[in-house]
Amino acid sequence: MIRTHRSAGALVIRTALPSEAAAIAELHGRARATYYPDGLPEDGFDWPARWRTVIERPDAHVLCAVRDGRLVGIASFRTADAAPADTVTLFQFHVDPGNWRTGIGADLHAACLEQWRADGKRTALLDVHVDNERAQAFYARQGWTPDREPVADEHHVTLRLVVAGE
Repeated sequence: MIRTHRSAGALVIRTALPSEAAAIAELHGRARATYYPDGLPEDGFDWPARWRTVIERPDAHVLCAVRDGRLVGIASFRTADAAPADTVTLFQFHVDPGNWRTGIGADLHAACLEQWRADGKRTALLDVHVDNERAQAFYARQGWTPDREPVADEHHVTLRLVVAGE
């Protein structure tokens, strides 16, 4: 697990702290709102509590990207229940919309890959909202490919990445 700071210029990528759950939930909400044309649906979740649970989960990783003392990106991943041990699922990956196209996403993705390699992962999976074409293009640039196309009424596309060694 990345426990020490990883610097890339003024950007620091590190393991998230439980005390950052509310700030992470706010960034998560801002990013998700961008791909819902009718506004972010009310889901009734206590997102700060959910994020705190994920951060504290021993088998999960939550990385955060911080620039000039401000949270600008997050990534959450783990091996999903009943998945092969060498497969990791990227459950959440968000860059604050005001910081898109600045390289934060690419740096955060590189930190994820670094951790996956250290953990012996060979395959990564993720689901991306079917209407989120910007994110799908980002993942394609990082080497992700469709694992399966959505069926009728599904809201996500599943992508796969082969985690190659360095």
